[in-house]
Amino acid sequence: MAATLVSIIYGVTFTIAKDVMPAFIEPFGFILLRVGGSVILFWMVSLFGPKEKIALTDFPRIIAAAFFGVALNMLTFFKGLSYTSPIMGAVLMVTTPMIVLILSAIIMKERMIKRKIFGIILGLAGTISLILYGKSMINAPNEMLGNLLVFINAVSYGFYLIIVKKLMDKYNAFTFVKWIYTFGFLMVLPFGWNEFDAVNWNIIPTEIYWKIGFVVVFSTFLTYLLNLVSMRELKPTTVAVFIYLQPLFATIFAISLGKDDLSWVKIGSAILIFIGVYLVTQKKKVISE
Repeated sequence: MAATLVSIIYGVTFTIAKDVMPAFIEPFGFILLRVGGSVILFWMVSLFGPKEKIALTDFPRIIAAAFFGVALNMLTFFKGLSYTSPIMGAVLMVTTPMIVLILSAIIMKERMIKRKIFGIILGLAGTISLILYGKSMINAPNEMLGNLLVFINAVSYGFYLIIVKKLMDKYNAFTFVKWIYTFGFLMVLPFGWNEFDAVNWNIIPTEIYWKIGFVVVFSTFLTYLLNLVSMRELKPTTVAVFIYLQPLFATIFAISLGKDDLSWVKIGSAILIFIGVYLVTQKKKVISE
């Protein structure tokens, strides 16, 4: 239930964030607000969490996690989302598990079997077709650039998952997540300050304030807590599969509000991506004698 709720929140976020930016807050300014608000919430919660001391030798890994998991990840995602449509942004995020597999093979020297390689090729074919040909006239001023930025965000998040794994094995998550977001805040500050400072708070409707609060509290802070709950009860590989629900929820929510439309290119690209993901995540069946 926790993992499904995370997928629903993320799926809804694609459309809600589009309502806020760039009309009221530019993407980088929104990121600064999101990360800054999350830093405060994580530090407040850590006061009630376990008291662990982080070794100085682990801070370079924390800083790297902050760069890939917060700074580069969020900056490219929100900037890309301001250019592309909600459905395409969500579908592109589904490539994350395949990217993690590729990075694991390169960085961690994990062996890849032919089925997974074929799945990666199919998934990347779907991603490339989505980036190049998935044109949408609804709320997508520069869809090709936007899709490319969202894809970079997915690659960045793949690096983050590999980097943060050792930290999760060594510490309680509340011990280091506050530091990841603190360093991440310092990294996004130079990019987001001018856009944040330019916001005219007096003209922002109450509805938009609620949507900003949703992104800060639910899409960032609460989803992390729910992921902790789900990872405590399920295997990480099982939790990862739930990311594939995000395009479904994003599509339903966006179309129901008239924020996006479907096309055969999007449907075909999505099918290639989902088949690729299925092949990559499918476990080999063991037949007992």
